[in-house]
Amino acid sequence: MLEMKKQLLDLQEYLAKKDIDIAYISNPTDIQYFTGFYSEPAERILALLVFPNKDPFLFAPQLEVESAKKAGWDKDVFGYLDHEKPFDLIAGHIKDVTADPLHWAIEKDDLSVDKFEAIREQFPNADFLENLSRYMENAKLIKTDDEIKELIAAGKEADYAFSVAFNAIKEGRTEQDVVAEIEYAMMKKGVMHMSFDTIVQAGANAANPHGAAEKNLLKKNELILFDLGTIHNGYISDASRTVAFGKPDEKSLDIYKVDLEAQYAAMDAAKPGITAAELDKVARDVITKAGYGEYFIHRLGHGMGQSEHEFPSIMEGNDMVLKPGMCFSIEPGIYIPNVAGVRIEDCVYITEDGCKPFTHTSKELTYIEG
Repeated sequence: MLEMKKQLLDLQEYLAKKDIDIAYISNPTDIQYFTGFYSEPAERILALLVFPNKDPFLFAPQLEVESAKKAGWDKDVFGYLDHEKPFDLIAGHIKDVTADPLHWAIEKDDLSVDKFEAIREQFPNADFLENLSRYMENAKLIKTDDEIKELIAAGKEADYAFSVAFNAIKEGRTEQDVVAEIEYAMMKKGVMHMSFDTIVQAGANAANPHGAAEKNLLKKNELILFDLGTIHNGYISDASRTVAFGKPDEKSLDIYKVDLEAQYAAMDAAKPGITAAELDKVARDVITKAGYGEYFIHRLGHGMGQSEHEFPSIMEGNDMVLKPGMCFSIEPGIYIPNVAGVRIEDCVYITEDGCKPFTHTSKELTYIEG
């Protein structure tokens, strides 16, 4: 585990300073951050209960209890069966620790209304004013050396996935065919989960930045956009590359040239002291000057670590100053409907005097004959 004890102690200290009696943590990724155990509970209940001066406990479906222990969690794990009422049980375990917790911290960005109401029914005199989501954003903002090592390892896996992806390009195959080949190759390598649905978009389909792989056939003389990542010991990679299948037209090649210039400019500018908004502007100015500003329709980047979208956003209006240990994507994109789309992305970590990427697949335009 990655400094889990320190992370919990920091949270307990925070609760004590804020005079909070209990923190109810419901986000599965945040639970993993503190315990080393990850599970998507679906309709079941998974929660970590943390107190300022008492040991925390994990509450999970009974079928997950042994898995939580194997993951390294050495405090209490209380399970429940499907026919039982979980919030009655949670309330009982809480009251064994502290009789009447009045001041609660909850993850307001995550906790569903029905689960919140179930908690409030058990503790009608309590207040739930503290939004623990803001604490979690800042707790995860600066990655430790151990976390950086895991992210570097995930980046190497993404580089391997790109090599598989480029070799899979053949005329007559569909985008979905290529996704299947990428993910099968990663499973054979021992990577059982990608960090998000692998994206392969060819030609004009790539002009939809939130699109997905379709049954769209790969055709010669088009650009093909790849966006992919893996999960390594709970930490993710996320990167995009765009390649040429055959010889695309001059317009597509110009889009690529401009986007690459913007990505390089932002990579060079990313260092301690610059703000997120200023970094976004570096890339956006390059694209706007070339006449494509209206086609860059998303932020420059997002934080990353245990998930692909964390705090902070690298975008206009965010005056947060970048500091060593922050990790985020740099991914300018140009998307012209019915023509082409280009996105070039690396996730990076800020060093003492610049930034370093987690992925190293070449960004110079690769031509594939297929």
